[in-house]
Amino acid sequence: MNAPVTPGLPAFVPPRRVLMGPGPSDVHPRVLAAMAQPTIGHLDPAFIGLMDTIKGLLQQTFRTSNTLTMPISGPGSAGMEACFANLLEPGDTIIVCDNGVFGGRMRAMSERLGAKVITVQDPWGRAVDPQKVEDALKAHPEASVLAFVHAETSTGALSDARTLAELARSHHTLSLVDAVTSLGGSQLEMDAWGIDAIYSGTQKCLSCPPGLSPVSFGPRAVEKLRARSTPVRSWFMDFGLVINYWGEGAKRAYHHTAPVNALYGLHEALVLLHEEGLECSWARHRDHHLSLARGLEALGLSYLVPEGERLPQLNAVRLPAGVDEERLRRRLLEEHDLEIGAGLGEYAGRIWRIGLMGQSCTSRHVALCLDALGKVLQR
Repeated sequence: MNAPVTPGLPAFVPPRRVLMGPGPSDVHPRVLAAMAQPTIGHLDPAFIGLMDTIKGLLQQTFRTSNTLTMPISGPGSAGMEACFANLLEPGDTIIVCDNGVFGGRMRAMSERLGAKVITVQDPWGRAVDPQKVEDALKAHPEASVLAFVHAETSTGALSDARTLAELARSHHTLSLVDAVTSLGGSQLEMDAWGIDAIYSGTQKCLSCPPGLSPVSFGPRAVEKLRARSTPVRSWFMDFGLVINYWGEGAKRAYHHTAPVNALYGLHEALVLLHEEGLECSWARHRDHHLSLARGLEALGLSYLVPEGERLPQLNAVRLPAGVDEERLRRRLLEEHDLEIGAGLGEYAGRIWRIGLMGQSCTSRHVALCLDALGKVLQR
């Protein structure tokens, strides 16, 4: 039997929070308003036109002319899995750079796909070491893919994507880059740096609700995709099928029912980003990070990551001795409606992760965070 419906059951009204954790970030009212527009069909001519506009805006954001550029219907982890599933076949060799949680996730996905994984290990809280990568590429000329995280969200470490992509290309290896936390917040030049494949998420510096994952494949990645000897193991994530829906022109082949209203939101978030200007957004994230860093150091707090390797939009801060980090975060939420993140993996209980992403990267956010932290720590 169906459960009885209670008359007058109240709607869910979420609390108003200030989101300064590792994601999601605050969402602009224009994005929320866009998502509240009437739903239309996912093959409606008007929606097909919107898809083309979103594709163009994503190409501008990734700094690429790649035809295979689109948002995957799923969060950043879905974009990650889709890229690995399309580029790897059983028996392929992949070099994975592991310097945090998401490097480890890359390794796990590759193993599930039947690839032989060569791991380049760096300490958590440090950028990927290009020399170790070059040594691995020389030792394994059979490797078809080099995968690394540009901006490691678990630690706040920013790696040199340009140098790593250049190393991959010089060894005739494809570069696959995790840009979930860097897209829109840190300099990223897909074509100029020679990146072959990339994925991101909407809930970080794009300040769009979670649920979509922008991806882009360059010509060399597309060539590998077309040369596969086995089908992509995931039907839903098979780019050879999805591109028939996200391709060009008015006629599209049905693949799945796209999240129409979520794509309204992504469109508006990208419009906001390009109204500001991509370079201006990169500078804003850098400048407010420096202000936050000065304030945190004045409170006696220190960073996990060395200064030259810090990711501006994700600040990993060591806990002072004797502080119960979970209790402090709870008090920030209850008393100041401020959300910051806990540590993951080996840094669980040892660091806070403070996000300065997209709409959550303003002078007001920096001042609020420093004031709230100061008050709670003083007690």
